[in-house]
Amino acid sequence: MNRRRIVVADDERLLRAAFRLLIDSSPDLVTVGEAGTGEEAVALAAELRPDVVLMDVRMPGMTGIEATRRICELPGAEQVRILVLTTFDLDEYVYGALRAGAGGFLLKDTPAADLLAALRVVADGQALIAPSVTTRLIAELARRPSPGPAALTAPDLLGISEREREVLLLVGRGRTNDEIAQALGISRVTVKTHIRRLLAKLDAHDRAQLVVIAYESGLITPGR
Repeated sequence: MNRRRIVVADDERLLRAAFRLLIDSSPDLVTVGEAGTGEEAVALAAELRPDVVLMDVRMPGMTGIEATRRICELPGAEQVRILVLTTFDLDEYVYGALRAGAGGFLLKDTPAADLLAALRVVADGQALIAPSVTTRLIAELARRPSPGPAALTAPDLLGISEREREVLLLVGRGRTNDEIAQALGISRVTVKTHIRRLLAKLDAHDRAQLVVIAYESGLITPGR
């Protein structure tokens, strides 16, 4: 079996050891490195090109959010995904992590089985956000008065087909590829093709950033 390769980044040694033990107990996952700081996480991501970095937010020196941003900007590291794991579900952490390029956000009290499942989901390029913070995140994205620097602007909208707009809308609403395929009457393979095109056209790192773009652009508004 081709095991997904994981780097664990957390400033607490005991937590890193616990995560390693949990990850390595799964037949399809393996820990390939540990980082105690944001700087170490970036260096390991650059060296090892893991499938996922399990990233703590609050670390000495460089924060997990800044480390996420730097990893996502590494040349040739487009396939490295970030799953942010933290004790704090503060809105600025969630939003900051996703804007930086994280593919998922979970709390440290997440059950072990759910954490392993999340690593698999994020490794596959899907977006995943802890249910306890999803509603607040959507409200926060929807209320922001102006787009951020990577948001979808009017000229960008003109370069997207109507079908791609429909796919982006459903991605923003948190639908899976299978759900999108069923809603639009197209194949799952076609959905994945549309998502790849959206990622390229919108210069988005992964599906989670497409969710942010869908809200920041005004494509999705409260109640819609």
